[in-house]
Amino acid sequence: MKFIRHIMIAAALMVAMAYLPSVAQNRVVPKAYMFGFAASFNDSIVFFTDIQEVDSVWVMPKKKLLAGKSNYSYQLRNFCADSLGLKNRTVVVVSSLSRKDIEKKYAKMKKEYTEKRAGQYDVHYIDASEFRFTSVNMDNRK
Repeated sequence: MKFIRHIMIAAALMVAMAYLPSVAQNRVVPKAYMFGFAASFNDSIVFFTDIQEVDSVWVMPKKKLLAGKSNYSYQLRNFCADSLGLKNRTVVVVSSLSRKDIEKKYAKMKKEYTEKRAGQYDVHYIDASEFRFTSVNMDNRK
C-alpha cells in the first residue's frame, strides 16, 4: 500500500512539474546587454567579446534572467571553433538588462584576467565586427 502511495505522489509531482513551465512563461524585452568569455583548460588563451546590445531577448520573468543562455554560449563556441580554429572552448555568457550593470561585470572579469592574474593568461578580444550575438526565439507556443 505504501508503494502505491509513493507512486501516486511521484505521479502528482510529475504532473505539477509539467504544468509549472507553462505558468511561468518567458517574455521578450526590447533589449539586453551581454558579453562572452571563452577559455580552455588545455591552454592559457582567453577571449572576451565586446559588450553587445541584443534586440528582442527572452528573459525569465521572476528573476529577469536570460532565457536560453546555452544557445548564446553555443553561438560563441561555434565561432571559436569555426573562425578561430579553437575547439572545445568553455564559454560563459554574462547578461543584464542594464548597461551600467553589465559594464561593472565586464570590468570585474577583465580585471581578474588582465591585472590580478597578469602574465598567466594570453587575453584576446573579439571585436563586434567579427562576432555578434543574435537573438534566440524562446517562444514555446510554436
